[in-house]
Amino acid sequence: MAATDKPLLIKRYASRRLYNTETSDYVTLEDIATFIRAGREVQIVDLKSGDDLTRQYLLQIIAEHENRGESVLGVDLLTDLVRGYTSQAVSVVPQFLTASFEMLRDGQSKAMDNMTKTNPLLNMPGFEAMRSQQSAFFKAMTGGLIPGVSREPQKTKPADDLETIKAQLAEMQDKLSKLGK
Repeated sequence: MAATDKPLLIKRYASRRLYNTETSDYVTLEDIATFIRAGREVQIVDLKSGDDLTRQYLLQIIAEHENRGESVLGVDLLTDLVRGYTSQAVSVVPQFLTASFEMLRDGQSKAMDNMTKTNPLLNMPGFEAMRSQQSAFFKAMTGGLIPGVSREPQKTKPADDLETIKAQLAEMQDKLSKLGK
């Protein structure tokens, strides 16, 4: 992907095909969802009228994921959203949802910061494996959008990890045996 400081422009043709203007190829809704998960802003416009169709397509992506059983929005929440469109709450709901998602992102970021900074558990044997599992869990729960966590896979060899763990275990056993005397 090219310049990520501006939204990726997707044009919808009369045939309803979606065209990525940066790569000059056609894309699917799943491709657009992948761009968004990677942190890219997307703008979808109708080629003929120039109308912004971004909201319509984002809602369609969400609906398809919900229909496939990747349910994030419970029935109670969806019911409340429908009610919000028919009441005076319609002006409050967008700000509330935006603030809630910002708090969720900030909380995830702080949790990851706490896991990686001055934490006494960092010296505990096996902690790195536990942290990578925690990171994988957060990544799975958020579709890969975890602020502050590298998207690059770690380039350590399993044999090196095993040797490190063995050395740490031997060191720990030695300390325990000294404590028992």
